[in-house]
Amino acid sequence: MNSGLFCRVVGANAAKLAAGLGAAVTLFDVNLERLRFLSEVLPPNVETLFSQPATIRDHLTRADVVIGSILLPGKLAPKLVRRQDLKTMQPGAVMVDVAIDQGGCFETSRPTTHDAPTFVEEGIIHYCVTNMPGAVPRTSTLALTNATLPFVRQVAAQGWKVACDQNESLRRGLNIVNGEIFHPGVAEAFPVSNSAPAAA
Repeated sequence: MNSGLFCRVVGANAAKLAAGLGAAVTLFDVNLERLRFLSEVLPPNVETLFSQPATIRDHLTRADVVIGSILLPGKLAPKLVRRQDLKTMQPGAVMVDVAIDQGGCFETSRPTTHDAPTFVEEGIIHYCVTNMPGAVPRTSTLALTNATLPFVRQVAAQGWKVACDQNESLRRGLNIVNGEIFHPGVAEAFPVSNSAPAAA
């Protein structure tokens, strides 16, 4: 089985799992440092490549499964696979769009649900369930709680303004304050006036 992935956290973990099952895996990214790291820690049946449209198109012709997991915080996901690319793929291949919550990274993606998770376009099976972690609500809630609890405690103790002044991660997470868009990615996705948050 050949699998192509875009290697954020989801892609890297999917690559590890697929490689463990014996699949030939190709990871794409534009971050060379991340690619180098992954090529050192993942099994030898995982190939890492710099993401370029021609390289992606070439690998799509051999892929049994493609997992798109690109994430640009606050921004819409770029369309990395176009409808015409699907015509070069093997019929029955599967595309999983983990970026569907950010608009999807495949041109043919559209949101689906756990009740009706797949659809077929150009002979290719698409899985584009929004909020995929919702399939395991207890586990995903515990993971999210563990990741966010320190921030919640800081905001509760100091108030959001002081907490954002003291914590760059919180400050960078501000999207909208008093009706003004602070996050550059959100401003790009929804073009209205924005103000940069030098401090909260």
